Amino acid sequence: MRIESLELEQFRNYRLQRMDFDPRCNVIFGANAQGKTNLLEAILYLSCGKSPRARSDREMIGFDAAAARLTATVLARERVFQVQAELFRDRRRKLSVNKVPAKNSAALSEVYHTVYFRPEDLFLIREGAAARRKFLDAALCQLRPRYAAALTAYGRLYDHKTRILRDSEERPDLLAALPDFNEQMVRFGAVLIHYRAQFAQALGKYAAVHHRECSGGKETLEIRYQTVSSVTDPFADLPVLTQQLREHMERHQAAERASRLCLSGPHKDDLSVTINGKDAKMYASQGQTRTAALSMKLAEREIYQNATGEYPVLLLDDVLSELDPRRQEFVLNRIAGGQVFITCCEDDRLPELLGGKVLHVHGGELL
Repeated sequence: MRIESLELEQFRNYRLQRMDFDPRCNVIFGANAQGKTNLLEAILYLSCGKSPRARSDREMIGFDAAAARLTATVLARERVFQVQAELFRDRRRKLSVNKVPAKNSAALSEVYHTVYFRPEDLFLIREGAAARRKFLDAALCQLRPRYAAALTAYGRLYDHKTRILRDSEERPDLLAALPDFNEQMVRFGAVLIHYRAQFAQALGKYAAVHHRECSGGKETLEIRYQTVSSVTDPFADLPVLTQQLREHMERHQAAERASRLCLSGPHKDDLSVTINGKDAKMYASQGQTRTAALSMKLAEREIYQNATGEYPVLLLDDVLSELDPRRQEFVLNRIAGGQVFITCCEDDRLPELLGGKVLHVHGGELL
């Protein structure tokens, strides 16, 4: 799969810009704050309907503009697609595929996938559990539409339950609705655990290979999925997972009402990462954690390729400048086979190393 062209209108600092891309490698260079990351953000948004940088669609609309439009021509599964998103300040966005309205973001993910890697991701191992859950969710929402639907439903139920618990002291009558919310949460939560466990297993398998190669065979990376304690086997059938989640939630009912917090469920899940048997978050060096994060992102790309038969579009946002030469070479040697976008501040040796196209961005325009 690849992006053949992209047109941006009033998106971030792009007033009106159309650009064509190389099917292999596209190096996007320019000074800071000129629009390099914005371009990658647009490609990512059209693949999943979400941005890792914006809390709302309004933030991506250019100053003094009422709306923005993003349009990409995509080649995937030997077919040509036109994917479009229209963002508005005063109403809901409009998504379409081949000019047919799309109900939700899942329709975009069915066209093409992206793997987005930015400097912040190099600290994925050291950050809290929320960062690793976000990594899992972003990958799975593109890969499994059912997961995306379950995650949205679970998040909505979690917010409602949290408000009930928070307001229960002044409105104890609200607690009567909790059993219904709990039952729905355990059903959708079981779906999340089902997919997360499978993805984490594949992630651990491929990331371990990459980490071993990057470390010269000196280190062993292991990734394990962690969920609520009552789930004895996250690979069990959905009815079993549902019952075990239900038991966990029932045991925590009193504590939830006392603390007025939602304490039970997969919203607390995490990935345990160890290097040579030691907790990477606590004991790994900066170089080791960076290698582990690199390995996880490359593994994500491999999982997509195995699931769809095509490499996802790889977006490397100023990551190479944060790596030492050995790790730079490791990444560059493993990105062949699919379309890649790389941003950097200077037109380094990347084009001659990788081939492809060079785009110079300045002030939201291609020079």
